Amino acid sequence: MRCTTKSVLLGMLVIGLAAGPGARAQGGGQGSYRGRGQFAGMQRERGEVTAVNGDTVTIKTDEGSTIQVITTGNTRVMKGRGQMVKVADLKAGDGVMAAGMLDTTTHTLHAAVLFVVDAAQIQAMKANLGKTYIVGRVTAVDLDNARMTVERTDHVSQTIGFDETTSFRRGGRMMGGMFGGGPGSGGPGSGGSGAAAPGAGGESITLADIKVGEMVRGTGSVKNGIFVPTELVVMERGRRREGGAAMGGSSGPGPQ
Repeated sequence: MRCTTKSVLLGMLVIGLAAGPGARAQGGGQGSYRGRGQFAGMQRERGEVTAVNGDTVTIKTDEGSTIQVITTGNTRVMKGRGQMVKVADLKAGDGVMAAGMLDTTTHTLHAAVLFVVDAAQIQAMKANLGKTYIVGRVTAVDLDNARMTVERTDHVSQTIGFDETTSFRRGGRMMGGMFGGGPGSGGPGSGGSGAAAPGAGGESITLADIKVGEMVRGTGSVKNGIFVPTELVVMERGRRREGGAAMGGSSGPGPQ
């Protein structure tokens, strides 16, 4: 199944690349932007930039519709971990998640904030999903063989494995980079203590504590033909998590 811009962008936001100040996006298409503070309750759209004309950014959503994102001098445009950029810096092919007030009649969104992902980074995400990082919903857990099946954000089902280098955590923030493995704090992959990395926050858990239906994210590498996370984090919903992992943290929640 093809890996769409929206699913890739969601994966990036979930992993924490677009770590904005206290923001958190929900999965799926257009809907409420449940960030904290000034962004709470806003609508949001995700898609690929097709044109930039002055203060207006045109994006094509994953469903194929076109949305005009209207920005002002008060719109916060962020790339990476909160780096402020200008609307003029955006280019066709970039991924954007915009939050603000949506007018469904005119197909315009008056944006309070834009999170931007470079086109090159989106391509790298497509290439590395399931190889250096994983984001998705747990569909099966095999305790006997220390394995798990995850429906990724691109809707591809993947079986991943665990070994003595894997640590497990509920909540907190990712300590590893998105394109590489995390630091690894040890802990048996099939149900050991899996202590959380220092400063990561969250609660140390075991594989046995992870349930079908939960959203997970992790970084690691492919070993003997199977992806093995160095750390696997269960993403918590509905409350502020220690460490402030962004975008569903970073993730929260993901696709319904």
